[in-house]
Amino acid sequence: MKSSVIIFPGSNCDRDMDVALKKFGFQNKMVWHNDDKLPNSDLIVLPGGFSYGDYLRCGSIAGKSKIIKSVIEFAKSGGLVLGICNGFQILTETGLLNGTLLRNKNLKFINRDIHIKVMNNNTKFTNKYKSEQILKINIAHNEGNFFTDNKYLEELKKENLIAFKYCDEKGNINDNSNPNGSLDNIAGIFNNNKNI
Repeated sequence: MKSSVIIFPGSNCDRDMDVALKKFGFQNKMVWHNDDKLPNSDLIVLPGGFSYGDYLRCGSIAGKSKIIKSVIEFAKSGGLVLGICNGFQILTETGLLNGTLLRNKNLKFINRDIHIKVMNNNTKFTNKYKSEQILKINIAHNEGNFFTDNKYLEELKKENLIAFKYCDEKGNINDNSNPNGSLDNIAGIFNNNKNI
């Protein structure tokens, strides 16, 4: 499979993503934010980091980068797009994902290991996981607090568009296992076609 990782000024996980993708057999290319065309790809990754120093809102300037028009076209044609951390923020800024990411509930940057539960393992992104599998991952963000309106929250639940939820090491989903105040402990979502 072929992948492309978009590099924005301030990204700090783009090279890590390149290494990880190559480790799993992807032929990966690094794409500069000011390019206007994507290479032939099966997967586009918007990595974590602090694109443009997180000025204005996280991901808001990156969401206007020249390459984003091609990313949007790729996504709308059914191509797979993965946004991690700042990449998730960029996807909400572009409208490819609904909702927004707000400041953490404690108004502080969080960098620590947490647990998430797999809520939907029936997608190309999650089909290697078991249903309700608990994963230990690291978070490093200041704006990880997912928020949306009640109507869209109900759609996320009804259409099984919630990818992961924050939980504790035993899989309990509650306020104590929610590191940033994210609505309904949501740690990741899919679009309606589940290709983002």
